[in-house]
Amino acid sequence: QVQLVESGGGSVQAGGSLRLSCAASGRTFSRYYMAWFRQAPGKEREFVARISKSGVGTSYADSVKDRFTISRDSIKNIVYLQMNSLKPEDTAVYYCASNQGDWSDRASAYEYWGQGTQVTVSS
Repeated sequence: QVQLVESGGGSVQAGGSLRLSCAASGRTFSRYYMAWFRQAPGKEREFVARISKSGVGTSYADSVKDRFTISRDSIKNIVYLQMNSLKPEDTAVYYCASNQGDWSDRASAYEYWGQGTQVTVSS
């Protein structure tokens, strides 16, 4: 089992940057695919970015491509989401998620979730 704790959210003006962190417990971090999702008020949870077990493979939603970067540190057991050129439409609760068997962009494929961290971007 993996426990995930996100941090790094906050309020920023449009065009600004934030870096989210997701700390994972356990010794088997490298066995898990990791991803970030987000959910805005009144909307469904949506895929943001994912990273392979090795960290070599990454994939992004079109809406964040070229602005966000996902990475992982397998020594510290942390997944990062660097968010640049933030827009008001990026405002949401951001969730970290993991699973072992499916490198997917579907929320339903992920077994473990963090509690979420709020990101608010003002215009």
